[in-house]
Amino acid sequence: MKLEQAANILAKIGNPTRLKIVRLLVRAGEDGLAVGQIQKQLDIPGSTLTHHIAHLKSAGVIRQQRRQATLLCTMEYPVLQDLVDYLTAECCSEQVIRHDPD
Repeated sequence: MKLEQAANILAKIGNPTRLKIVRLLVRAGEDGLAVGQIQKQLDIPGSTLTHHIAHLKSAGVIRQQRRQATLLCTMEYPVLQDLVDYLTAECCSEQVIRHDPD
């Protein structure tokens, strides 16, 4: 993952409502949640939810698919894992190793 992509994802999920959506979808697992379920759990208008979902989709964090009359949202777990890996890739790499005298 490159800096620009990580920054875009973080900007998109940095909104409190979008972060709530991401957390709901992470908890839902691979099956995802129907848009109606997300709307009910967050208690927000459909148009507001559509706006936030569009931002998350544009960042590649979630995907939508239609199953008959139901529109499902699911996490793009590989993208989320890539973000975490990017953020932690150089963990403690500049930490000075200190040895206590005997």
